[in-house]
Amino acid sequence: MSETSNVDPAELAKFSDLAHRWWDPESEFRPLHQINPLRLEWIHGLAPLAGQRVLDVGCGGGILSEAMARKGAQVLGIDLATKSLKVAQLHALEAQTRGVQYREVSAEALAAEQPGSFDVVTCMEMLEHVPDPASVVQACATLVKPGGWVFFSTINRNLKSFLFAIVGAEYLLNLLPRGTHEYARLIRPSELAAHCRGAGLELLHTRGMEYNPLTRRYWLSADTSVNYLLATRKLPAA
Repeated sequence: MSETSNVDPAELAKFSDLAHRWWDPESEFRPLHQINPLRLEWIHGLAPLAGQRVLDVGCGGGILSEAMARKGAQVLGIDLATKSLKVAQLHALEAQTRGVQYREVSAEALAAEQPGSFDVVTCMEMLEHVPDPASVVQACATLVKPGGWVFFSTINRNLKSFLFAIVGAEYLLNLLPRGTHEYARLIRPSELAAHCRGAGLELLHTRGMEYNPLTRRYWLSADTSVNYLLATRKLPAA
C-alpha cells in the first residue's frame, strides 16, 4: 500500500467533526482521558521516557503526546486529521507543554523520510481505523531505532469484544459515539503479533484493559479478550 493511500476519509471526517471536544474530559473522548494514565505508566515503566525521542502515531488531539512530553520526552505527534492536530497544537500552547510538536503526515511517509530516528514509537487506538494495519506496523518498525520500543493498543475481534466495545460502549453506555468502531476492522492479538514479527519487532509484553461500567473504572489485567496493549522491541539488524 502506498504512503498516502492507507487512510479512510470517512474515519478522518469522523474524528475531525469531534475535534473541538478532544480535551473535554466529559465528552465523547472521556474514555481516552480515563485510560491515558494507565497506558502512560505502562509505557513509562517499560521504556522510561525522560530524554527519549518519541513518536506518537495517530496522536489525535494529543492526549498521550502531551502526557509523554510531561514525562520529559521529546515528542512528535503525527496524524492525518487536520482539525485534531490544530486542537493538539492549541492545547499544547495553552497548557505550556514543552517538548511536543505535531505534523500532518502519515506513518509511511515519515518512515521514508526519517527511518531509525526514534527511541520509542506509540500507536494507540489507531490500527483499527486504517485499511491496512500491517503497513502502519511496518512503518513504526522502520521509524524506531534498533533496540527501541514500539507500543500498540487496539481491540480484539470476537463476540465478547463486539458486545462490549461496540454494542455496550457505543449503543448502551454511550461511552463512545455510535459508529466509532467497525467489527470487521478489529484485530486479534495473534494477527497483530504476526504483523509485528513480519516487521522485525519482538513481542515482549501483552496486557489487557478492562472496564467496570458501575464504578466507571479502567484497569490493566491479563485479559486481552477486548482491549489490549502490546509492547515490542525492534530486533537489531542481523
